[in-house]
Amino acid sequence: MARLRENLEQNESEYDLGVITGASDGDVGIEHGAILMEYAEAALGGDIQRLNNTRETVINTLGEEACGDAAGVISTFNAIDRVADATGIPVEEWKLESSEDFLTSLGIEKFKELH
Repeated sequence: MARLRENLEQNESEYDLGVITGASDGDVGIEHGAILMEYAEAALGGDIQRLNNTRETVINTLGEEACGDAAGVISTFNAIDRVADATGIPVEEWKLESSEDFLTSLGIEKFKELH
């Protein structure tokens, strides 16, 4: 997450990653962000028709190669997150410190209460 933020800031992009926690919606300031978010949600959701429709939108808007790239990112992030959660891998302290302001602005700390 910190790398995404750094990349957006380096490119002087306006962004709103509140969409991650449901605090906002839309394209988050990333080109085609709304389409890509819908694709990620559809891919992880379980509604095959929604996934097929969204995949078609991604292909028609961004092309087949970009659709494949997006699918790879979605699956990789999903897998990494599941492995980290299942094994209890702690987040390194330096990562927490460098991301504290960012995580606080998203309200991430409230998810600690769920575990």
